[in-house]
Amino acid sequence: MKGYDEEKVLSVHHWTERLFSFRTTRSPSFRFDNGQFTMIGLAVNGKPLVRAYSVASPNYEEHLEFLSIKVPDGPLTSKLQNMQVGDTVLIGQKPTGTLVLDALLPGRNLYLLGTGTGLAPYMSLVRDPDVYARFEKVVLVHGCRFIKELAYHDYLTKELPNDEFLGEDVRAKLLYYPTVTREPYENTGRITTAITSGDLTKKLGLPAIDPAQDRVMICGSPAFLEDVKALMLSMSFEEGATNKPGSFVIEKAFVQR
Repeated sequence: MKGYDEEKVLSVHHWTERLFSFRTTRSPSFRFDNGQFTMIGLAVNGKPLVRAYSVASPNYEEHLEFLSIKVPDGPLTSKLQNMQVGDTVLIGQKPTGTLVLDALLPGRNLYLLGTGTGLAPYMSLVRDPDVYARFEKVVLVHGCRFIKELAYHDYLTKELPNDEFLGEDVRAKLLYYPTVTREPYENTGRITTAITSGDLTKKLGLPAIDPAQDRVMICGSPAFLEDVKALMLSMSFEEGATNKPGSFVIEKAFVQR
């Protein structure tokens, strides 16, 4: 199909009744920057039914990985959640997106703020050696409603710190702050509250977030984006883009159906 690679599903993992991830083969011609998204989906009646999905795997892996919600009546996700190994998925040939290092000015600490499947682009970025080379600390903040929705939690806390190639940088620089809103947990409440109250930096032993030194990436639901953008602007952060780097960037592409 024009503009798309036809890739095979290699594995499917169901995190919860509402959340799953899957891996596919990767065309040798598919190139992307960590943090970018592409259009993926299925051929339905000879036409592509696609949505924007951030690539969760780093750009040096031979496979591609994606994180998705399940919407019972969603045109695409209702079909994708039933995929089996060996099924065919369409992968758009032109990845893009704003959650890339080149859209940010050099800085001290990098904050990766995400809710739900907004975690996906950060899973590629926290496995990017360049991220650790550019920042003193990399702070991954993931917000969900329930503990079981904290996808990749065990990977981030147990496997990645022991990675053969990245482990040393991860142990020295990556700080992971998972938080939930609807049940008791080590961190509870909204990400915006954790920032404005100072709890986020206090718990992590970091200085207060400073727009002159720190950089922020934001990915999640439309409401989350709106709230955090307003917060960033109130703190004198300036939105960036690849043609004009700034102190924070937002990814507006977010799978909802």
